[in-house]
Amino acid sequence: MPPEWPAVSYEDWRATCDTLHAHTQVLGKLAIALAPPEPQLQHAALRLTARGWETPLLPAPDGSGAVVVALDLRTHEAVVDATTGGSVRVPLTPHRAVGEVTREVLAAVGRLGGAVRINSTPQEVPWTVPLDEDDEHATYDPEQVVDYFTAATRAALVLARFRAPYRGRSTPVHAWWGAFDLAVDLFSGVPMQPPATGFIQRNSQDAQAVAVGWWPGDARHPTAAFYAYAQPAQEDFARADLSPARWDDVLGEYLLEWDDVRTAPDPERLALEFARRVFRHACAVCDWDEALAASAEGRPPPVA
Repeated sequence: MPPEWPAVSYEDWRATCDTLHAHTQVLGKLAIALAPPEPQLQHAALRLTARGWETPLLPAPDGSGAVVVALDLRTHEAVVDATTGGSVRVPLTPHRAVGEVTREVLAAVGRLGGAVRINSTPQEVPWTVPLDEDDEHATYDPEQVVDYFTAATRAALVLARFRAPYRGRSTPVHAWWGAFDLAVDLFSGVPMQPPATGFIQRNSQDAQAVAVGWWPGDARHPTAAFYAYAQPAQEDFARADLSPARWDDVLGEYLLEWDDVRTAPDPERLALEFARRVFRHACAVCDWDEALAASAEGRPPPVA
């Protein structure tokens, strides 16, 4: 059995990480194609469940019911389930290319719920080959995936506990396939002018919010970490001493390294305190309602 808070370093599992990341993008593209649009692009988000990454319940293209597409990280399969009773499993084996898996998943959706077309161009990643043609990403190490899934589960539980008492609008723990991260957003209720006119910025950054999340690292920051940022961020936001967390000028967010968390005497407590401290700081410098900000720490207490 893997340790409860395993080591996760992008440098060590880069090939498998990129392959798994590409698989999640297929699920995200299906959500975009089939789910009814929601504010802040929440309809495009996936979720982490007891078996791995999953779409929400998606309307079947042929109107027959609904489908759910998942990456089962315990059995190492892509799974397409239909509410009409059909199910197809596509193996994720060590040397199967993303393109091959993508084509099989789309064909399975077609058989169970009707044909669907997705935009197969990958997003927020350095590669550009369409997902259904991607023969480059074909490394899948099950042991590395299990370690990732164990760590991601721990992180998701921290984020869910942080979000739970908040009395304002918030998201559930989202699994974002663009940056391959888990995150919760807590909103103040104040609208904001998007910082850019691009599709993602225009539709996802139009409300004042604080985001807290976790990701397994990437080429810019090759170690896993919890992160937090505010939008829009005031000038003083980057000046707090949140040690052992630190501000990263390149990423524009506070980082708490995963290795600092997992080796702490109480990893969950350290990660939860980071989330609460950075949220408290963001609310203070960004002039949030004090009562709303206090609710994130259980004042008033949650409903029993």
